[in-house]
Amino acid sequence: MESELGRQVEFLLAEDNPGDVRLTQEALRESKIRNNLNVVTDGMEAMAFLRRQGKYVNAPTPDVVLLDLNLPKKDGREVLAEIKSDPVLKRIPVVIITSSEAEKDILRTYDLHANCYVSKPVDLDQFIKVIQAIENFWLTIVKLPTDLGD
Repeated sequence: MESELGRQVEFLLAEDNPGDVRLTQEALRESKIRNNLNVVTDGMEAMAFLRRQGKYVNAPTPDVVLLDLNLPKKDGREVLAEIKSDPVLKRIPVVIITSSEAEKDILRTYDLHANCYVSKPVDLDQFIKVIQAIENFWLTIVKLPTDLGD
């Protein structure tokens, strides 16, 4: 099955917890939508990937960014602010997926123009369901731009 975009869907996961990376990979592997998950483990790498710098010069433009708030080197809030202040990158949906349920984090990320905020469930099965729900919503229901103008 193809997405609404009619091609393989590109995800960028910015996550430093190897367990959460594995769970996300597993959830997307079971998907009916053809997808590719690119993983970076800190905020500096996330921005290099998105800007196609250094070893990411040939990186695909992601259709959706899954962003943890608590990243090393540059935290998720800083990454989100940079994405949403960039004329091209700001069009990419950014889904905050984090363990924080703090109201201040939720408000701050929406102030920075996050597209949605999801708290990571502790339960493994629930985590997989959350990832699959994110994928289903963003890739089968929502209309995304196919040309970001880059």
